[in-house]
Amino acid sequence: MRVARETTNEAALPPAPGAGQYLALDFADSAYALPGGHFIDLLGTPTSTNRWLAERGLAPSDAGVQEMCATQLRALREHIRALFAARVGRQPALPAALAAVNDAMSRTPTAPLLKWDETNGPYRAAVCPPNEILDRALATLAADTADLLTSSDADFLTTCDSAPCNRYLIRHGRRQWCSTRCGDRARAARAYARAKAN
Repeated sequence: MRVARETTNEAALPPAPGAGQYLALDFADSAYALPGGHFIDLLGTPTSTNRWLAERGLAPSDAGVQEMCATQLRALREHIRALFAARVGRQPALPAALAAVNDAMSRTPTAPLLKWDETNGPYRAAVCPPNEILDRALATLAADTADLLTSSDADFLTTCDSAPCNRYLIRHGRRQWCSTRCGDRARAARAYARAKAN
């Protein structure tokens, strides 16, 4: 399998249904399989990880994400994918995946602190020194995972029905694919199978 560490415009897929509502779904889908044994990992390098975080407001564009941080994010992503797979398959969750998500949620305070500006007076702001950027991103992604898995939308969480795609989506109506591209590929495969059978 060929792994592309950073996406290209040609390989990029639009967000899956539900990814705009749940950042955790977008995060889980930040690595995906394409036909021909290709694999895209939007967190494959520190640079692409920094870009992904910045585009979602989880880190400044100049955060300078290092490989250690990217590795921690990829590990959390795999734990979240394991929890999604357990939910979709109606199986018990892996204790390690639950522990990883709960650990990430407990890394940072959730309430913005009270600050005081001499000109404008009091305001609230989350303090985020550079060494806490990763912890805040992990906590946000983990909390959103918990929100999704405990919501009524969890009943509609499913995997894309077009092999080899491994992305998750929130199913609305009869749609079972994460993108038009996957839907077209699945319909073409069915048409080919029917023609071959005749």
